[in-house]
Amino acid sequence: MKHALEIYEAVARVVDPVYLVGGSVRDVVMGRACSDYDFTTPLLPDRIEAAVREAGRKPYLIGKKYGTVGFKADGRLVEVTTFRSEVYPDDTRKPNVEFLTELSGDLGRRDFTINAMAMQAEEVIDLFGGRADIDARIIRAVGDPRERFREDPLRMLRAARFASQLDFTVEHDTTAAMERYAHRILHVARERWMIELDKLLVGDNVAYGLGVLARTGLLRFMVPELELQIGYDQNSPHHDRTLFEHTLAVVAAVEPEPALRWAALLHDIAKPFVRAEKPDRSVYHKHDLLGAEIVERLALYLKWSKSRREAVVTLARDHLLETSPLHDADMGAKPPKTP
Repeated sequence: MKHALEIYEAVARVVDPVYLVGGSVRDVVMGRACSDYDFTTPLLPDRIEAAVREAGRKPYLIGKKYGTVGFKADGRLVEVTTFRSEVYPDDTRKPNVEFLTELSGDLGRRDFTINAMAMQAEEVIDLFGGRADIDARIIRAVGDPRERFREDPLRMLRAARFASQLDFTVEHDTTAAMERYAHRILHVARERWMIELDKLLVGDNVAYGLGVLARTGLLRFMVPELELQIGYDQNSPHHDRTLFEHTLAVVAAVEPEPALRWAALLHDIAKPFVRAEKPDRSVYHKHDLLGAEIVERLALYLKWSKSRREAVVTLARDHLLETSPLHDADMGAKPPKTP
């Protein structure tokens, strides 16, 4: 709280009135560390710019047409945005921005109740039940979740990401809307998927977050090869769980480093394609090698960097080796915790 108040006061000396909003307020309420602060104000962009110049600061105007002006405060770059709503015409991802005069309208356009709070000095303004949902450890869309996900389908992936990061559950109506609109994730750039997926994979409850993707159908549209693992009986003396349950256990068992967790997620991706039957069990010859080839193709689809691609392909290919950082998790991972 102390650091957030220091940042708030530094910004308020330049722009007044101003409110701290979004995830930074959620983190303050939860007592979590925060490094990213967003601010909003009823002042129009021209007035924000003028206030910044009057304070002897240099304004950064790249986002001004959308209401955002940046400047340095307390040694860091901050952004202040005019209260606004976003209207998405003709089912597109390019909104028309409308400036507002009331804080309630600005908060009402946000994704989840836990991210729809504001602070002015030490006062928390909670119009949509964000604090109650934090106490209940719930991810709930603001207003009608169908509207929120039609506006921006990436919010469905963000719901799973926050569930993983915060160890929260996604409430029923929000989950139902995700199931209905899962196909719309294909309208979102894969680079935006990756920002959320990387954060999901290093979350405290990664197994639950991935489970949300599976239950809502999002996984089917993003990585369909993984959906084949859901309910897949491995018929193996080494694995008494379904293939997807095993994958979740391995992901949860390895260190929360993005490349390693991606490799854990994808290490058995080829198993359904190489299965052969013996009298008493199934065998999966060369699934590590075919898996590496599938990961290569998936890396191109997801637009990974060369270094990310090489790291994950190598880890997936070598996961059966005793020297692999995946080996012990693959052989003996315990079922992961889920809410």
